[in-house]
Amino acid sequence: MDRAQKEQLVEDLGQIFESSGVVVVSHYEGLTVAEMQDLRARMREAGGSVRVAKNKLAKIALEGKACASIAKHLDGMTVMTFSEDPVAAAKVTQGYAKDNEKLVILGGAMGDIDLDPAGVKAVSELPSREELIASIVGCIAAPASNIAGAIGAPASNIASILSTIEEKAAA
Repeated sequence: MDRAQKEQLVEDLGQIFESSGVVVVSHYEGLTVAEMQDLRARMREAGGSVRVAKNKLAKIALEGKACASIAKHLDGMTVMTFSEDPVAAAKVTQGYAKDNEKLVILGGAMGDIDLDPAGVKAVSELPSREELIASIVGCIAAPASNIAGAIGAPASNIASILSTIEEKAAA
């Protein structure tokens, strides 16, 4: 790899570190090519990516970035998983490490928050962005569906609802 390629790699890594909601660093010693491809496929499905880079170049790219605290984990055979969604990379990496003991999570960063392996596990247990949106939509839609159900109910149900409201107001 010549100097220009190294400079390009450092720039690419710098952009990744700036745009990622979470970065997880793991040791991958002993993983086969097929296992690494499986990790990459799982991460891609979740909207994240996997990157293996020279530790020295990654440390240079981390200088001045919010997630610079992960530099201490860049020692040995390391792989970085990252995603814009603050939960996706941690969730996929944690799940893969549970299935394959050769992948050992060293730590990570969520913006300027340093994560140890327990912190990565805690983040992985949080609901993803999509799950939160679905939950909020469900909460908003529930009252509307109740009103729609009441309007579509037979007139006798509406009359009984109104009489119940009158009784509560009178009491």
